[in-house]
Amino acid sequence: MSNTATFNDERPDPHDVFRADPRRAAGVEYRRAGRSGLLLPPISLGLWYGYGDDRAFQTQRDMIRYAFDHGVTHFDLANNYGPPPGAAEENFGRVLRKDLRPYRNELVITTKAGWPMWPGPYGRLGSAKYLLTSLDESLERLGVDHVDIFYSHRYDPDTPLEETIGALDAAVRAGKALYAGISSYSAARTKEAIAVARSLGTPLAVHQPSYSLLNRWIETELLDTLGEAGIGSAVFTPLAQGLLTDRYLDGFDGVRRSGARPTLPAAALTDATLVKLRALNQIAERRGQTLAQLALAWVLRDTRVTTAVVGAVSVEQLRDNLDALTNLSFTEKELAEIDEHAVEAGVNPWTASSEL
Repeated sequence: MSNTATFNDERPDPHDVFRADPRRAAGVEYRRAGRSGLLLPPISLGLWYGYGDDRAFQTQRDMIRYAFDHGVTHFDLANNYGPPPGAAEENFGRVLRKDLRPYRNELVITTKAGWPMWPGPYGRLGSAKYLLTSLDESLERLGVDHVDIFYSHRYDPDTPLEETIGALDAAVRAGKALYAGISSYSAARTKEAIAVARSLGTPLAVHQPSYSLLNRWIETELLDTLGEAGIGSAVFTPLAQGLLTDRYLDGFDGVRRSGARPTLPAAALTDATLVKLRALNQIAERRGQTLAQLALAWVLRDTRVTTAVVGAVSVEQLRDNLDALTNLSFTEKELAEIDEHAVEAGVNPWTASSEL
């Protein structure tokens, strides 16, 4: 029997009743998404890798419960997260039914559509047919009547923005989403999307771009665009898909991961990158932080960044990530030294969307 079948057949203890920690939000400084009314935790949990059918359900359940117990109210999904596509939404839906249903109003559940989900011409990009059909399927998998944010996951050069953003507007007006967002749009396309959304009466609340010490493309123009428009940002891959952790400091050979990362280009695993990682780690050590904690604190230094979406797959990883919040301040000297080593390392495969 395959591992997938074993995990799908797993029956967690029915007597394991979850009661959330009453102090879960104590001390958490939630951050406003732009000028909207939406508040997000500074660190959110992304269910991209590690929450599909290739990982034990109880492990996922423990992670999500731990996150919520420690003030993480924002859980970020997409239709194609798995494996297989859709599995992450199904698994989160199971946790919601078993543990978090009484706390639904305390949660920010998000999903997206844009990257390939099913075969044929209607299962990808930005048509209204794809986005709205996908959202209905996501709601069914999650077992909810609405999500809090629904994103266009990528820019579609072949579909008018009026149609793509119009689909987000339709989702909000139908009560299937509370807020609309976009992901991996360039600054120019973001400005266009903002204008369309405002004309429809459903302003965009959040943009979700990739951003890290090794991937700084949003600093050129996008952050200014978001700040001026009053739109929040939920940055993903702030740890560069694990590069900005201690697992690679001794080199790239023999490193084991919880799952394959086809979006982490092999071309990024170079001696030059290793030199950057080790130099940044030395700065982190002087601050009393791990490399991951430095990386998270650094992306959160900018008030235009609302939240950093991490992909932790163990309680230990998430605990380490959350501990970054104890030291978010930097001296000018530290920032200048970080700038010497925080340079592009070829870890942004989403340029296919963000450069259009």
